[in-house]
Amino acid sequence: MGKPLNIGVIGCGVISGQYLASFDRLEAVNLVAVADLDPDRAAAAAEGRTGVRACTVTELLSAADVELLVNLTVPDAHAEVALQAIAAGKSVYGEKPLAATTAQARAVLQAAAKAGVIVGCAPDTVLGTGVQTARAAIDAGLIGAPIAATATMVVPGHELWHPNPDFYYRPGGGPLLDMGPYYVSALVTLLGPVTSVLGTASRTRPTRVIASGPRSGEVIPVSTDTHVTGILTHASGVLSTLLMSFDAVATKSANIEIHGEAGSLAVPDPNHFDGEVQLRRLHSDAWETLPVSAGYRDAGRGYGVADLALTPPGEEPRAGGALAYHVLDILESILTSAVDDRRVRVTSTAERPAPVRLQSLDHERPRHDPPGGTSGATRRSSAAVS
Repeated sequence: MGKPLNIGVIGCGVISGQYLASFDRLEAVNLVAVADLDPDRAAAAAEGRTGVRACTVTELLSAADVELLVNLTVPDAHAEVALQAIAAGKSVYGEKPLAATTAQARAVLQAAAKAGVIVGCAPDTVLGTGVQTARAAIDAGLIGAPIAATATMVVPGHELWHPNPDFYYRPGGGPLLDMGPYYVSALVTLLGPVTSVLGTASRTRPTRVIASGPRSGEVIPVSTDTHVTGILTHASGVLSTLLMSFDAVATKSANIEIHGEAGSLAVPDPNHFDGEVQLRRLHSDAWETLPVSAGYRDAGRGYGVADLALTPPGEEPRAGGALAYHVLDILESILTSAVDDRRVRVTSTAERPAPVRLQSLDHERPRHDPPGGTSGATRRSSAAVS
């Protein structure tokens, strides 16, 4: 607290560009190093960023000036890299999901607790003005007591745009574990934890064809379900219906709708940080757009890292390990329900994260200028990192 948190990034693939753009303008964090199995990608990420060095994964894990590691590796490697960072005494913030399985995720959280370091995890889109304005509307009673919700994500497949989509079609990927964290994190943020689920799943075809990049035309195997539907029972009694698909074309409906006794909310895409929140009140014949009232303005991927850095000692970050574990448990339970053809109780729980007041975390530093604070500052305690 009081000075930027020194961070390093492992994994300089497609998603890293969005994180790095945020880190360029976030005052609460100070990017000092980047690493990738491909040295050229690491060098490209560091280029033009004063005070940021490209290094190997081993060098970054042992770097004394890195307090928190941002883990942007593929899902299969999330747990392994997180455990290595924790063993090196570093806090860790990872891309979603927290791990490929809840067993791996438990190991990460247990290791972090023993080491006295902090775990954070994407998605942090729930911290933006879209979901947070919707939450403020629910908390203010604008829809009355919530009754039900729907969450829908329908696309024909990531192989149409991603040059290396293999991991989307392996265990730990698929639409549920890839996109589900955005939607389920939003549902838990809006409506609270989930106690049980019912799930069904299917796989339309055994292979996919890459449509872009140097591997265009290459056929890759599919070894995970690509269309999943779930019914989530929240501890509050609210029932949420989830539809996640890599098999269909598109949806015209709102990404998330929340229905209550006195009104309904249309919530913007939880894969984005902003967007219009619309309310239809009981006895009204029109939808109204609510003014932006909560959340981080102009946010982007990586804001969860800054939120973690600003979290008071002893408190769980909003995009923290407990929430990420509960979300993963929900998703894994849906898949278990689909395989076993039965209702599955979700054994974990998580506190509904604290709301975000309307604010900005940006500052006036131009992109790629030296970050604020002292490079290589003295390592802070794990309590301070939280």
